[in-house]
Amino acid sequence: MTDTITKTTIRDFIVELSGVNRVSENTLEAYNRDLEEFRLFLADKNISDPSLVSEKILRHYLLFLNDKELSKTSISRRLSTLRGYFKYLVRNEIINNNPLSEINNPKKKRKLPDTISVNDFDKINEIIFEAMGNKEKSVLVQAIFELLYGCALRVSELCSITMNDIDLKKQVIRILGKGSKTRIVPLGNKSKTIMEEYLSTRNNVEEKHLFLTPQGKPLSPRYVQRLVKKVLSLVTDIEKKSPHVLRHSAATHMLDRGADIMAVKEILGHENLSTTQIYTHVSIERLKRTYKTAHPKS
Repeated sequence: MTDTITKTTIRDFIVELSGVNRVSENTLEAYNRDLEEFRLFLADKNISDPSLVSEKILRHYLLFLNDKELSKTSISRRLSTLRGYFKYLVRNEIINNNPLSEINNPKKKRKLPDTISVNDFDKINEIIFEAMGNKEKSVLVQAIFELLYGCALRVSELCSITMNDIDLKKQVIRILGKGSKTRIVPLGNKSKTIMEEYLSTRNNVEEKHLFLTPQGKPLSPRYVQRLVKKVLSLVTDIEKKSPHVLRHSAATHMLDRGADIMAVKEILGHENLSTTQIYTHVSIERLKRTYKTAHPKS
């Protein structure tokens, strides 16, 4: 018996996909490769008809992929391709039941975010003037770092702050977050002092944005990313040196010092508590490292 039925249904599935908007040529090629690999696996087991594919066969296929030492991401992608294929078969009444319905994607180990230490952040304030070369830009960069870390902001949030959003007297900032949701973030005493110094050097009184370049233009996320990368490169050797590292660090340091996780969630503007909980894992990992390097019984 040949594998004509499987080959034909794969071809028809790809043809149907090619007529769907937003499906690129690269995606079609990836689907085709995945399904051809699956077809050859079935042919090796003398299975020529997709109606003969059972959950047990699919679990054997997962073992086959594991034996190839594929990453969990690659295995998940292949499963995603097969889900689309088997849904197509059920929809077109080629098979009665989807054998993939009880099979989940492999759980991916969530990568912990990069952070800097409190000492590293203190070093930043010490080296900013030397790194920037003039006082005006140094004050701007110091204010940028202070809010990214002190208020745990996203770079897009920082760039969108207007003069009307900040209230130094009440020591709060109104932040426009994801999904156009606003939140109020407290401003610490040190942050207030640094912002007062920055505002005293701010020249363009007509511009509504709080942060301006030395040329008087609103900051762009790209501009902030370049500044942060330059400064972080002088104090740390972590892989990622993006503005988000400062937000990660702020959240981790707050939890390290016993902050209530619900309060941290509100400061960060997270929709779900599970997003905030990643920072508890960072704190636990830091404790483990400290234990391993310092405890005599480790």
